[in-house]
Amino acid sequence: MCEETSPRYAGWRVVFACFLLALAIFGFALYGQGVYLVELQRRHGWPASLIAGASTLSLLLGSVITIFTDEIVKWLGLKRLALAGIASLAAAMVLIASASSPWQLYAAFALMSLGWVGMGTVTISTVVGAWFERRRGLAISLAFLGASSGGVVVAPLLVVLVKHAGFHSAMLIASTILLVVLVPAALAWIAPPPASAAMPGIHAERTSSPEVVSRAQLMRRLGFWTITIPFSLGVAAQVGFIVHQIAILQPKIGPVGAGLAVSVMTSMAIAGRLSLGMVADRLNPRIAASASLLSQAAALLTIRLTDDPSLMLAASAVFGFSVGNLITLPPLIIPREFEAASFTLVMGLFTAISGTVGALGPVLLGLAHGWSGDYGLALLLAIVLEVTAAAIVVGRR
Repeated sequence: MCEETSPRYAGWRVVFACFLLALAIFGFALYGQGVYLVELQRRHGWPASLIAGASTLSLLLGSVITIFTDEIVKWLGLKRLALAGIASLAAAMVLIASASSPWQLYAAFALMSLGWVGMGTVTISTVVGAWFERRRGLAISLAFLGASSGGVVVAPLLVVLVKHAGFHSAMLIASTILLVVLVPAALAWIAPPPASAAMPGIHAERTSSPEVVSRAQLMRRLGFWTITIPFSLGVAAQVGFIVHQIAILQPKIGPVGAGLAVSVMTSMAIAGRLSLGMVADRLNPRIAASASLLSQAAALLTIRLTDDPSLMLAASAVFGFSVGNLITLPPLIIPREFEAASFTLVMGLFTAISGTVGALGPVLLGLAHGWSGDYGLALLLAIVLEVTAAAIVVGRR
């Protein structure tokens, strides 16, 4: 077997396949939702709240089902789970394009939630972690680079495709491309390593083991909550700011400046993932998480206190540099602190809780804005969440 540091090591092909999974699920099921909202409103005249409700349903259902990823992996295996996720996402995209009534729209987004289970963070972390030990941080960072790239690549291309082919045809074309590219990649590369070559640590397709903790036992362990609580708070603050960013910045630096700040933040998110991947295996991931959270808090404080366009752009860059870290770091902390055979169970429960809490971020910041009349209180709330999270995560070193 080639060493992990060798480009010929089979695990790097697994990382590439997981990169494609992340690119597709985040591109079409997250960043693409803005496109769906605009086009569905234009075609059917449905209110934004109705369409946004379907999106929320998809994310919440995905979080609930993710709790049981450990059992699903045992039942289906990693390859079939990934293929089921790909098929679910492609079918959901076709149904969204064909929906003529709200119940069909909600059924399509409910089906999309299965795509999150088969192609999302838990599955990717489990697959990649099974192949790597010494270079696990780099491998997971590269795989999750697809998540950031989904916003940079998939969403803009989908907009162009819709413009030239129409929404219905564009969605059919996109779902066909998704199947043509991802199904062969999953069949060829999504699998745990051979038993003789498996790295010490995570092995996703396994039989029952006395080392596997139950969810009830897990929820009584302080270490689980010192991961789950801070990352949940951090994700809530992060998602809340991203959703409200243009509304926050536009009164200060105008629509063009706000749009540029979003682009800077997204570009720095990719740079941050790559930078973390290069050094993650030499860092204490809890300290790295605390530093990321504090840097985002400092960026938000700068945005709250200044009207200077240059400082606004710099703060957006600093905030963006750590955006991906809140996804990359938990899969690096969990193997250090929990039984290897329990990784998928721990990761699944953690992701379900943090995803649900994180989904509340935009609502919390919106309520703070509505109560105070401006975004000063909302930004202060996000800063408090980030600082609290940084203190909790580093307190359990």
